[in-house]
Amino acid sequence: PPAVPPPPGPPARGSLSLHRAYLRSPLGLLRLGQLALGAAFWVTVAAHKYEGAAHFALFAAVLVWLLTLALFGLSLLGRWALVPWLGSRWLLTNLVHDLALGMGLYAAATGIMGYKAGRKSYCNLPGYSQHCLYGAYLSASVCGGIAACLYLFSGLYCLSRRCRDQRDII
Repeated sequence: PPAVPPPPGPPARGSLSLHRAYLRSPLGLLRLGQLALGAAFWVTVAAHKYEGAAHFALFAAVLVWLLTLALFGLSLLGRWALVPWLGSRWLLTNLVHDLALGMGLYAAATGIMGYKAGRKSYCNLPGYSQHCLYGAYLSASVCGGIAACLYLFSGLYCLSRRCRDQRDII
């Protein structure tokens, strides 16, 4: 019998390279700040003893941080088209992520950590000998507040692009 040639393989994808224009764009720079402050928030909380509502604050911070890392990575590599259904709506995806998830959850987490810092403010007195979580909770709430503002700014940036009928993140 004659030899049948093998079926053609999948089309070759282009090599991975950094999308430098995204890295220099306002959204790329805001994402870097969000990742840095988000990591500072959840590392500060996780490194200290926490209880009660701080569990939700830590969960919210890690969830948003991981989603932001995924958005940043896909945008940096220019591979958002590989994400089913969301890739064709990448600007809208970033907008919803920033305003609903990022700003909303970080605002809630900041409120929780600020409330917990207020409840521990007594241990900031001189001569208090017990372990004090006031500084950790206050640091986390400051990082969370700044991160929430960065999410607001990036959401407004995406919204302004959307209102001008632009469909790309850059």
